[in-house]
Formats: sequence, C-alpha cells, structure tokens
Amino acid sequence: MDLPVDEWKSYLLKKWASLPKSVQDTISTAETLSDIFLPSSSLLQPEDEMFLKELSSSYSVEKDNDAPLFYREEGNRKFQEKEYTDAAVLYSKGVSHSRPNTEDISLCYANRSAALFHLGQYEACLKDIVEAGMHGYPERLQPKMMVRKTECLVNLGRLQEARQTISDLESSLTAKPTLVLSSYQILQRNVQHLKIKIQEKETLPEPIPAALTNAFEDIALGEENTQISGASLSVSLCTHPLKGRHLVATKDILPGELLVKEDAFVSVLIPGEMPRPHHCLENKWDTRVTSGDLYCHRCLKHTLATVPCGSCSYAKYCSQECMQQAWDLYHSTECSLGGLLLTLGVFCHVALRMTLLARFEDVDRVVRMLCDEVGSTDTCLPESKNLVKAFDYTSQGESEEKSKIGEPPIPGCNVNGKYGSNYNAIFSLLPHTEKHSPEHRFICAISVSALCRQLKADSVQAQTLKSPKLKAVTPGLCADLTVWGAAMLRHMLQLQCNAQAITSICHTGSNESIITNSRQIRLATGIFPVVSLLNHSCRPNTSVSFTGTVATVRAAQRIAKGQEILHCYGPHESRMGVAERQQRLSSQYFFDCRCGACHAETLRAAAAPRWEAFCCKTCRALMQGNDVLSCSNESCTNSVSRDQLVSRLQDLQQQVCMAQKLLRTGKPEQAIQQLLRCREAAESFLSAEHTVLGEIEDGLAQAHATLGNWLKSAAHVQKSLQVVETRHGPSSVEIGHELFKLAQVLFNGLAVPEALSAIWKAERILLVHCGPESEEVRELREMRSCLLDSSFVPVGPLV
Repeated sequence: MDLPVDEWKSYLLKKWASLPKSVQDTISTAETLSDIFLPSSSLLQPEDEMFLKELSSSYSVEKDNDAPLFYREEGNRKFQEKEYTDAAVLYSKGVSHSRPNTEDISLCYANRSAALFHLGQYEACLKDIVEAGMHGYPERLQPKMMVRKTECLVNLGRLQEARQTISDLESSLTAKPTLVLSSYQILQRNVQHLKIKIQEKETLPEPIPAALTNAFEDIALGEENTQISGASLSVSLCTHPLKGRHLVATKDILPGELLVKEDAFVSVLIPGEMPRPHHCLENKWDTRVTSGDLYCHRCLKHTLATVPCGSCSYAKYCSQECMQQAWDLYHSTECSLGGLLLTLGVFCHVALRMTLLARFEDVDRVVRMLCDEVGSTDTCLPESKNLVKAFDYTSQGESEEKSKIGEPPIPGCNVNGKYGSNYNAIFSLLPHTEKHSPEHRFICAISVSALCRQLKADSVQAQTLKSPKLKAVTPGLCADLTVWGAAMLRHMLQLQCNAQAITSICHTGSNESIITNSRQIRLATGIFPVVSLLNHSCRPNTSVSFTGTVATVRAAQRIAKGQEILHCYGPHESRMGVAERQQRLSSQYFFDCRCGACHAETLRAAAAPRWEAFCCKTCRALMQGNDVLSCSNESCTNSVSRDQLVSRLQDLQQQVCMAQKLLRTGKPEQAIQQLLRCREAAESFLSAEHTVLGEIEDGLAQAHATLGNWLKSAAHVQKSLQVVETRHGPSSVEIGHELFKLAQVLFNGLAVPEALSAIWKAERILLVHCGPESEEVRELREMRSCLLDSSFVPVGPLV
C-alpha cells in the first residue's frame, strides 16, 4: 500500500543481493541523498524497466470502450435488486470508462441519476440528468428523464422549475409524438400525478432555509497564531535537544478545545484492494467497491456521483471544480502514470505530488545544494543554517538576503520566525536517511529513478506530439533528473516517520438492524507540516479527527500551561502491550518511547490486561504466569497450560464469527442462540472484561434490536459498555461510539429519560474528540430535539 507492490520489492531485493559487495557498501555507507540516488539510479537497467512496465500495465487505469456496457448491465442488475448504492457505483465505473459525448456516457449518467433518485440524493440526480443531456442522451428517452427531473424538483421544493419542466415535456410530446400508445398513457398518468403533487406542495408553508437550521458549525480557532499557521493561541512552538521541535500549551487548556486545524499539504487517496485484473478476476473488469470509487481523489469528500477524469478511468472527483483543480495542480502529470504509481505505492505517489506542488525553481536550488556537496552530512540535516539560507518558500529568491538580517531560530520557519503549512516546513522534516536499512534506501531510490525516467519519456513524447493532454512535466520541472530524483527520494524517506493516515468513521450494520457499528477506516495518506510537530505518547492528551483532507487536533483532557501537546502515532496503551508498542515505534519511527504509559507498564509486574486475561474456572480470579498459568487467588490451587487456553479462545472466536455471519444474513434468532452458547463458554475461562465477551454482548444487542426487543438490546449494550470502558477509559472516543449505540436503542425503544441521559453522555464525549461537525453528534442532537418536542408522544414502553 504505502510501499511498492510485493513483486517489485522482491525483484529489487534479489537485485540488491546480487550486487557486488563494494556497490552495496557504497550505498550502505552513503551520507547524502545524492550518494544514495546516483549509484542506485545507474543500476536501473532496461530489463528492470520492462519488468516494472509489465507489473504496471496489469492495472486497469485507461479508458476501455467495452467497459461501459458491462458496468451498465451490472448496475441494472443491482438496480432491479433494489441495491441502489451498488448500482450507482457500477454506473460510475461505466462513466469513468466512457469517452465524452458518446451514448455510453450519457446512458451511464442517466441510469445513475435513477439510482441517486431512489437514494434521495435529488441534487446529485439533477446534475446527472444535466450531464446525460450534455453528452447526447437519446431523444427517444428524454420524456422519462424529464419526469424524473420534475420529481426531483418537487421533492426539493423548487415548484416553479417543476411546472416549467412539465410544460416543456408536454410541448415536446405534442410536437414530436414518437411514443407508442401504452408508453404515452403511462407518461400522461405520471404527468398528472406530478401536477397534483405540485398543487399539494404549494399549499404547504415554505420550509426554513437549510442555512438557518445548521446550528452545528465548528468552533473557529479565533485569533490567528502568528508563530504557527493553523494553530490556536493556546500553543507555541519550541525546540529541545532530545525532543526536537514540539508544541507546548501557553495556558491551561480545557478538554475539547481546538488546538490545530490544518489542511494537508499533500494527500493521496489509498485505492483500496486493487488486484491486477488479468490475474485475479474472472472478468476483465472489477465490480467490487473500493475507497477510490466512493471518495473524491482531491478533497476526499464522500460521493456516489463521481466526476471522472477525461483521460483515465482511475481518477474520480466530487465535482468539476475539484477535477479541474487536480488537473491544474498535479493530475496533468500523474494521469499517464496511473498504473506505475499504483505499482510503486502511495509513498512514491505522495513524494511526486509534493514536488509537483512545490515551486520547482526553489526545489532545484535546495536539492542541487545537497547533491553538489557530496559527503557533507551537515547539509542533510534540517537544522543546517545553510539549508535555511538556501531556501525560503515564503520569500521566493530573497531568503539569502533576508537571512543576513536574522536567521530563523527553528527549522522550517521563515525569516520572520513563522512556521507555515508550506514546502519550506515540509522540506525541514527529518528523512532519517542514516536510520533506514540499506535495502529500503535502495528500493526507494530505484523506484524514484524509474518514475523520473518515465516522467522524462512522457515529456519528450509531449514535445514531439505537441499534445496538451500529454503535458506530463510542468515548466517548473528541471531537466536534471538527479535534482528531481533526490528531492523525491528525500520525501519518500521522510514519509515513514511523518506521513499521517487520514481516516474516516465508517458506520456499518445489517439492513435490518437499527444499531450501527462505528469503525475507523484509512482513506488516504497525507502530510501535515504542523501536525507533524506533535510528539508521540502512548497515552496522548489530544484527539485527532479528519473532515476530508483537514486534520483537527483537540485537547482530549485538561492540559496545564507549559505541558507538551502529545499525539498517538498508532501504538496506544489501550490497543497493545508495552513490548509491542516499543517494538513498533522503534522499527517505524526510530525512537524508544519513554512516555508515562510505557514507564508505568515497565515498572508493573508483567500481566495481561483485563481485556486479554484468562480467569480461573473455579473462583473466577485472574490467571497469571507464562507457559503455565496459576490462579491469582492464593487459596485456589488451579493451574492450566497457556496453550490450552489460547486454543479454546481461538475456537470460541470462530464460533462468534459464525454467529455474526448469521446476523448479517438475516437470521437473528439463530444468532442469539449461538451467541448465548458462546457467552456461556467464554464466562468459564475469560475475564469478565475480555474483549471477546464485549463482542458477544454487542452481537446480542444487534440481534435483539433487529427483532425490536429494545429492552434486551439496551441491557446487552450496557454490558458491552463495561468492556469498552475497561479497555479504553470512561472518556475515550470508543466509549463515545458505544454510548451512541445505546442512545439509538433507547431512542427507538421510546425510553425518553434513559435516551436523553445516554444522548447527553455520548454528546459530551464525542464533542471533545470529534467536534460539533461529527455526524454522530448531529444525529444525537436530532434525537434529543425529537424527544424534547412537545408533540412527541411515546406510543409504548420498551419491550
């Protein structure tokens, strides 16, 4: 995903192993980026490029004239099954493969408009109707489309436009009566029905404009921090010999306070699972839904009505505006490289995009300095005064002169001492060149070299053909591949420690279930210069959430003045033990964590946390030990092999998975029986707060909610809450999601006081971690408004 595909990595590792030891030593002991890139690049042979080209060509990223019909038929099948979301995605795939101004693209847009209409996405439906018409939608089908347009306008309250559309339709039918009698009669009935609907709507009071009802705007940062862009005045930037650059609180900070709000300098959507079609799929075209089908490739907005790139089938956007911005900024270069970039991985793609977004003449100057001063380790460090003098993103060509007046005290800051979300700050992030393994440096350098050669080839082709669509290299890109490659290599090495996973909360659940499960999914890899200033803690005092490409950092607890602002890089104390955390942080981020959580766990005697612990079958006390576990109750003499208990746990987990499958396939009664048997087995050897017991209670809650047994469902959610609280803490975002589930159950069960209490608790926690723009917070407020409405009368108690 982040790194190149396994076949290319394996190929390069074999190549590395076959190199003479003297060449390996040259790359292994290299102290500058040029000393890594130049020798590695010289080793890239034509046969290597041919193998990479073969791997890349197996990704379906070009438009295929035969694909639109296939996807349209697959979409029609899903539409007939009333699976409108899947149908919309399949029609979108057809749109992506279609050429402009063809019947194929017009039919795909028209069919997608029908799916969007059934999903209640009327604005998107209207846009697709317009697109279908612009691309030559057949005249014989226009009446049906005009009826759908009228229905959308009526549902949106745009009654004058609806009346005009009906008038245009009737005039068209009179002028060109091409329909057969039966179709004409059906159409007339639909028109009369719509006229009646418009009259009924006209008698209703006008709805309140949406802008006036939106009371959930996020809290602004307030006065701008003059030292750090996108940060509040509650934080300041400091530097320390051991900690490096970091943020500290300038005042006492309350939970939920907004500290940083930053748009990614660069983000690249993770395509999801994209098997090479020729080898892995029965059909030539893939019908599975990935993140690349559901989110805008520029702003990461969720959409079913994607707008395709005009030249490739891979890139998709939420609007024409996003498509054009992406093309102008980077996609005009990336478009022809789609298969190669998917093969080389997200980090290589991000590295390319970072250099495309930079001011190339400044990049040339900085990286040329690095390449020219071979053997000078000082120039590879962001703290180097030479580097700061040589490059100032904000003052284009004047940095050397300004640096004489006053040198920036902290790397990444401009001459005025401000740290911005710009390329200067990006370049100052440490690549940790000397800490990466020689093999990793070689893989990155060869991959970047292959990309540079393809960029050069595309540039030559563009100049030869004089085609604007093949404008692969912008005028700012220097012809010297050494400079270009060294810049991308630096960024690729930076990303291991500085890339940020951009995530979204995905709500899942069966169609029959009222309860939704919340899980975090990774949408993209981004680089955030300001967020990168936050150091790690396994017990962080902040919470980071994302809205599209914007990262929001909030205080998760009280932070005292002078205290450091800390973020979790992934290994959290509630997700893994200290040994595993230390290993992961050391291997990926090259440091030994000494945070409070690690220090406390190291001092404690080694014991499994309660959410992973086994218990005594006789007295229910926790078991302890290594290969053989003994009861912690001194008066109990029970002991058992750890392997035996682990085997029982694995069998139990399989049984739980079978129950969850029963629930997904619409068999809640059978799922309940299976889960009850699982719970009985679990209670005989697992801690009461074990994660698996929490999963069992959660499954029982969903099954009872599906059957409308709200009281029983609420009781099981309460038990699941206890497990989640033990593991993640009473004020964690995880407990917020679980309380949201409880609020849903109690709301649907019409338990007004209990529901209001759960809503208040859930909202209080989720506001701290996710802010008022969170979908869950909005739904909680809607539920509360409904319960407090004087016209709301419960029709019955929980059953």
